[in-house]
Amino acid sequence: MIIWLASYPKSGNTWLRSLIANYYFSETGDFNFELLEKIDSFPSNKYFRKYLDKFKKPHDTSKYWIKEQEKINQSKGLKFFKTHNALCKIEGNQFTNKENTLGVIYIIRDPRNVISSLSNHYQISTDDAFQFMTDEKRGIVSKEKDRFLGFQALFSWKLNQKSWVDNKLYPVLTVRYEDLQIDALNTFKQVINFINKLSKSDEKFNKEKALKCINNCNFDNLKKLEDEKGFAEAITKKGSDEKIKFFNLGKDNDYRKLLNENLINKMNNLFQEELVKFKYE
Repeated sequence: MIIWLASYPKSGNTWLRSLIANYYFSETGDFNFELLEKIDSFPSNKYFRKYLDKFKKPHDTSKYWIKEQEKINQSKGLKFFKTHNALCKIEGNQFTNKENTLGVIYIIRDPRNVISSLSNHYQISTDDAFQFMTDEKRGIVSKEKDRFLGFQALFSWKLNQKSWVDNKLYPVLTVRYEDLQIDALNTFKQVINFINKLSKSDEKFNKEKALKCINNCNFDNLKKLEDEKGFAEAITKKGSDEKIKFFNLGKDNDYRKLLNENLINKMNNLFQEELVKFKYE
């Protein structure tokens, strides 16, 4: 059965994914980016290449979402998957179901800080990033030759988080990115305890192992590792072969210093309910 690590893009999914991969899959206790392969991204291109469909429209692969999860779950045991997909239906095709999903860890981040990360990641202005975040039909599209293979139904920031956090079908643990920054140990403990409860594991939280994971996967170490080894998930800069730094600002990503007053006010008004709900205001 699958536990989803779900989030809107640039909300800390890779950080939490690194911590979990280090905790569960490192034989030596050390961390490297290869461990992230233990927590794959879904839906992604590789799950749909084998089909003979022409996949002419971006969302055509949605018809195989459940089928591919059923194949994943043919091997017994607990599985983690990263996704930016909203918990939704596309043309009647459910993203997941109770037969394939055990639970959800949803990582949320102050949207006013998400926007600057989106701007850097996709090489767009903050105004364009705002349009990105508020587009209720937004999807992430991946194309190979003439076939759309890696479509993710992203939707707007509001709809994405609401679809997972407010769902009644699956147990959900909502993790604030900022809590990982402020109190990593106790926040990570909640994550591990949630996983153990879902999987009915008798294993106790290993504080010593968790502290090592937190140290291994802090922002400075991940940034250093990217500088030394590169990071496969980083996007290439337009018009060149240079990669845009995936681990960019860390704690220096502060909307108060990076966004103009007009955009801050616009986001405060639009996201007021969520800012209060998730204790950002």
